[in-house]
Amino acid sequence: MAEVIKTELNEDGKVIRKIRSFVRREGRLTKGQEQAMNDCWPTMGIDFEEKQLNWTEVFGNDNPVVLEIGFGMGASLVEMAKNAPKKNFIGIEVHSPGVGACLMAARDAGITNLRVMCHDAVEVFEHMLPVASLDTVQLFFPDPWHKARHHKRRIVQPAFVQMLRDKLKIGGIFHMATDWENYAEHMVEVMDVAPGYKNTAVDGPYIPRPEERPLTKFEARGHRLGHGVWDMKYARVD
Repeated sequence: MAEVIKTELNEDGKVIRKIRSFVRREGRLTKGQEQAMNDCWPTMGIDFEEKQLNWTEVFGNDNPVVLEIGFGMGASLVEMAKNAPKKNFIGIEVHSPGVGACLMAARDAGITNLRVMCHDAVEVFEHMLPVASLDTVQLFFPDPWHKARHHKRRIVQPAFVQMLRDKLKIGGIFHMATDWENYAEHMVEVMDVAPGYKNTAVDGPYIPRPEERPLTKFEARGHRLGHGVWDMKYARVD
């Protein structure tokens, strides 16, 4: 696989700090995850390169494309792909054990409509995704950076959501979910003033959990403890 981070230098040879969609967290792969990476990468993995993808070539059909940023261990992404065989799914995750776990689950479920990348999502968007080609972008439970001084590190920022908008089809959906109310409020603040987006909610800024987003074990436990989860869907309108 290609390197996860592409370093850029300025004229003085210093590393340029760029917006990132993640904080690098390396982990050791289990034997099962490593085996899945070796076995499944040729058919389900996409290496990073500065070349635009062609979804018809990637999936072998023209079905709608759903892209998830930061799928963790991939359980819900695999479940969504299994439940919606007439859609194509692509997941981007920088944590290699999560990618391995996702590939294991996908292989065991026998699904063929899923592809994964192990790279920074921002660079994938910048270099590999065709304009106006995605039906849905999903961002579920991103790092909340709950300390106030760290809020600027949150991925949902004006520049980021405009980068997403460029890749969504007109009418395409940006679906966010978080279990931090403060982050949900931050997401709404950013999205409500973002050009070209419209909130699909009809009663306040949030929507009930859509059927297509599986209820995770973590989320179910949170519900039992009285913790909230906030879903938002914004459509690209121009």
